[in-house]
Formats: sequence, structure tokens, C-alpha cells
Amino acid sequence: MSTSGPIALAADKDESGTSPTSIYDAIRHDILTGVLEANARLKISELAKTHNTSTNPVREALQQLRGEGLVLFTPNQGARVRPIDMDFVRDVAEVGYQLAPYLLRLFVETASVEDIAELERIQSEIESLNFSDKARHTELNHLFHETMYDRHYNRVAFSVWKQHREILGSISTRVPIAIGRQEAIIREHRALIAAIKAQDVDKAVAVLNQHIQDAGRHVVDQLRINQTRSARNRNE
Repeated sequence: MSTSGPIALAADKDESGTSPTSIYDAIRHDILTGVLEANARLKISELAKTHNTSTNPVREALQQLRGEGLVLFTPNQGARVRPIDMDFVRDVAEVGYQLAPYLLRLFVETASVEDIAELERIQSEIESLNFSDKARHTELNHLFHETMYDRHYNRVAFSVWKQHREILGSISTRVPIAIGRQEAIIREHRALIAAIKAQDVDKAVAVLNQHIQDAGRHVVDQLRINQTRSARNRNE
């Protein structure tokens, strides 16, 4: 399986026994889940101490996160956390709008009985879980989509999709999944499987387009609600 980012960091460990990749993953996770708050200063020495490593892996991780747009560098001020606002979520989601249908087409045209059975297995687990464990649901939902796209010959497109999907998935853990959205996820996944079974490429793409657009809109709406509540609490 590919690494979380588009460019794999060296796997060599430093003196502390910590690999640069694990430092990158840890800092990235903390940014996306809100442990590191928007605009927080990212001091290399402090991060190295927190993660029990030297400063070089931290520098490498921050440069890679800068490339992903999650870390901002300001002259004379250093690195800080990029605010995960509605514009950022919109931009990340739009990558999926463009790439996912492209990746899906090949799967619909070439899916085997075994491929469809695997999708149905994952979907059954999603439905059995019934959104009771949000982290596990996010995992399964990602696996459902990755199963359809992972075989594509265009590995660059798949890697970019995967990176942005993981970002959106991590951001989604910050907000609740509305009951109406839960019902839509189940319905849309089942409609997608039906279209794949029928090898109806146009129908599958239409269902997927609706699915990912609604998912992105839901996250933006929930973030807007959270921002409104936070602003109201500050003014009380």
C-alpha cells in the first residue's frame, strides 16, 4: 500500500529510532484532527521533543506538509498550521470531484464477480456498524472507494486522489454525520454497486458524482455550523 502523502519520505530511522515517515504521519494527523489548532506555531525543537526525535525528521515532515498545503511558512515567523476552513475543504473535495469518476470508469468496465463481492462485503460491514464507531466507519468508507480505484494504471492520479481523500476523511472526524446523510451514504453505495454489477459506466459515474458532491457539501455545512456555534459561545 502507498504512503499517505504523494511523495514517500525515506524510511531510515534517526538516532531515536523514529522514522521520518512516522513523524510526518503524526504531525499530519494532529493538524487534520484539530489537536494542533489553526494558526498554531510549529516550532521544530518543540515538535522534536514531543515526538522524541531529532530536528531533521521534523524539518522534512514540515516541508512535505507545506507541499500538501497543511503547513504555511511566513518569513521571519516560521511554520504554522493552515486553518482547516470551508474554503480549504471545498478545494480538497473538488480534487475528488475531478479524479474519482475518472478512476471509477476502468473499474466498472473490468470488475469481476470477486471484485463486486468484495465491495458488497465492505458495504455489509458499513451497514452492520451503523455509524456507531465513527473512526471505523471512516476507515471502511475509505476502503470501499479505494477498492474501486486502486487497480487503475494511472498511479499518479490514484496517489493524488488517495492523499486528498485521507485529508477529507480526517477532517470529517471533526463533525457529526447527520442522520439524513447516513441514510444517503447507504443508499448511494448500494446504487453504485448495482450500477457496477450492470457494467453501466454512465450510471455509476452519475451516482458517484452525486455521492461525493453531497459528502463534500455535508462536511462544509457541518463546519459552518461549528463555526457559528463557536462564534456564539465567544460572544456569550
